Amino acid sequence: MEENPQSNYRSGFVALIGKPNVGKSTLLNRLMGQPIAGISAKPQTTRRRQLGILTSQEYQIIFVDTPGLTDAKDKLARSINSEVQFALQDSDILLLLVDASNPADKMDEELLNAILALKEQPQVLIVFNKADRLNRSSFSKLTELYREQLPAAATLQISALDGSGVGNMLNKIISLLPLGPQYYPDEQITEDYERDIAAEMIRAVCMEMLTEEIPYSIATQVQSYKERDNGVLYIDATIFVERDSQKAIVIGRKGQMIREIGTKAREELERATGQKVFLELVVKVQKDWKNDQAFLKQIGLSGG
Repeated sequence: MEENPQSNYRSGFVALIGKPNVGKSTLLNRLMGQPIAGISAKPQTTRRRQLGILTSQEYQIIFVDTPGLTDAKDKLARSINSEVQFALQDSDILLLLVDASNPADKMDEELLNAILALKEQPQVLIVFNKADRLNRSSFSKLTELYREQLPAAATLQISALDGSGVGNMLNKIISLLPLGPQYYPDEQITEDYERDIAAEMIRAVCMEMLTEEIPYSIATQVQSYKERDNGVLYIDATIFVERDSQKAIVIGRKGQMIREIGTKAREELERATGQKVFLELVVKVQKDWKNDQAFLKQIGLSGG
């Protein structure tokens, strides 16, 4: 823990809570000013908690990007849900991100119930994302629901995609932060290793480019992440699937799909690191990995 001489220094953990595909990772990347979280248009891009540490001379905010709640049908799903529960119970502020462009559904209600069930109620900030796409009539019902269930919570509208309202949201978070120490050094922006961030970014590209059930059957792991004397980052990564038929789809006819995934992932990694990247991808079958406790632990998940 870093010592800070200021008696009015503010710090705290802010959990980004919301259903899958509501824009949590997009918002985290915007707040941090650089990509540290994988983004895809498909739900479940995030499978584990990821920290984004924002530090100034007056405050330090530790954002905790969480997965969306999901049906607990296997050990992977239970692991994802346990990540959400941990964040709910271990944060100073809950930033509940809600899709302003759609009516509330069952998953929204489950998240509300999970918050209401907490023994100690933290500060809650309800943030309606995708405000640029909202429908006025349905949005009125949506806000009424949340104000009824969480009457003490402040509410804001933003667009994580174009950044509108994000500055006001940040100011509100700072005002809610408790007085506290600086937990991390000034230059640290996340707790994850670079190779873990790279693996998540590669998986997000796979989710974006593959169709049907394939994206949800994929896990990724970086075996080697090294910068050589020429300044190029050399990254060797493995894409795991559950069946041989899925492996054939990921590789594609004459290797076309894996080449396209590799090109897009390399571009994303170069954008994130500011360095030239050489990326080597291989595809392997890990049968029923979603229920393999040892494998889930190997890729950084608890296994539920």
